[in-house]
Amino acid sequence: MNWLHTATLGLFASTCAVGAIAGKDKPNVLLILVDDLKPTLGAYGDDRAHSPNLDRLAERGTRFDLAYCNQAVCAPSRNNLLVGMRSTSLGIYGLSENFRIAEPGAETLPQYLRRYGYHAAAVGKVFHVGHGNTDDAASWSVPLHPEKVVDYALPESTGGKLTREEAYFSNQHLGAIRNLPRGAAWERADVPDEAYSDGRIAVEGIRRLRAYRETGQSFFLALGFTKPHLPFCAPEKYWAIYDEVEFPTPASADFPSGAPPYAGKPKHGELNQYVPVPKNPPMSASLRRTLTQGYYASMSYMDAQVGRVLDELKNLGMADNTVVVLWGDHGYHLGDHGVWTKHTNYEQANRIPLIFAGPGIRAGAVSEALVETVDIYPTIAALVGEPQLDTPQQLDGRSLAAILRGEEKSVRDHAYHAFPRGADRLGRALRTDRYRLVEWKRYSESTDDAVYELYDYVENPDETVNLASQRPAVVDQIKRMLAQHPPARPPLQSQTAARPPASAPGKR
Repeated sequence: MNWLHTATLGLFASTCAVGAIAGKDKPNVLLILVDDLKPTLGAYGDDRAHSPNLDRLAERGTRFDLAYCNQAVCAPSRNNLLVGMRSTSLGIYGLSENFRIAEPGAETLPQYLRRYGYHAAAVGKVFHVGHGNTDDAASWSVPLHPEKVVDYALPESTGGKLTREEAYFSNQHLGAIRNLPRGAAWERADVPDEAYSDGRIAVEGIRRLRAYRETGQSFFLALGFTKPHLPFCAPEKYWAIYDEVEFPTPASADFPSGAPPYAGKPKHGELNQYVPVPKNPPMSASLRRTLTQGYYASMSYMDAQVGRVLDELKNLGMADNTVVVLWGDHGYHLGDHGVWTKHTNYEQANRIPLIFAGPGIRAGAVSEALVETVDIYPTIAALVGEPQLDTPQQLDGRSLAAILRGEEKSVRDHAYHAFPRGADRLGRALRTDRYRLVEWKRYSESTDDAVYELYDYVENPDETVNLASQRPAVVDQIKRMLAQHPPARPPLQSQTAARPPASAPGKR
């Protein structure tokens, strides 16, 4: 499909004529979403990481060192960003429930910008599509350009059959996933970058930028890169970067002493959907190293694709008038606490990279402010000069624009996130500059029945001991901060029949 002609000359003219006039000369917005990216970047002090392009972005913008997701799992975290509401406000904690079940009239970030004359488009994984969930067509000026999250280049990785994770992410055979085979956990193949989805996302992103340059239309372009999400499939040259790199053994292979048993997760969890991962621990040292190398190789592959897009933005003369936001949807466990992937309330699953660059943003700045994913919505609104957030839904975030301009150092004294265990128990967490307090209780229980975890990141950054019983004064202090937040909304169960169509209403 020649998007330049069909979208630029057709859809731009027919659906965005009024908006093009209204949006002329406003700063553009390029939102780069990266799946499963923790701060394993050179800019964040990881000496093993080869991430020259994201490091370069950090040099020309502001890097947040204490940024946290609002829930460490893909679909809710993307709702947090694009709807501007925490999971505990939406009541959406899982992968399969569409956010419009909870807030049918919500105005998403791209819808908000469309109201002010922006053309909004998405390529790759932006909202979570899969596990029964769908994209939100009302958000976009043109339909989503999808790409695979689980993408193999070698037939031996699947045996020529649909694998479990391929089925999940393409909404196939959802009632019979366990009957499908597991795919390979990684591929190290001598193939070009476009053999995998992130290379194709970069190519399509470049096409979109060229089209916007031709029309002069102000744009919000969301590019959802899939790596380093499993499977760790990346071309050989990115694996080779790490062949001689030593990856340290995590300081602790166990859950924190004194933590409630439900605070952890199955030791392999998501990894169990792939071969040759054993169903239960232990995992061999060789396998641990290969998986870690695969994560880093996938990150470097993604970094190269983002670099292609950023280079084109500069070559087109658009960089000086484009706000670029780099966001990881959550952190990632690489064997710490003996676990892998995300799905916990611990530091490695919740700390994320967050970088802003562009007009009016300090270059080469580092902020220690505690910030959350939900802050991105009001921040972008402020950066493009449209801070009147009269949205149908109540936004939970705070604008970081004053920090980005160097006028303020922080906007809050803690970051808030949550993760459920089962259908009736939730862990709500506050992360201050030193501590994390997690409150575990059932939705119907009072705080008198809650169980707490407390971690000190000055004295015990590896979270080896739950200090709640040893430091009651600190617990009480942070509990008072937590009490300022409204109670969590109980989870909304999947309502397939009641789910709104893709064109669900909402302000545009």
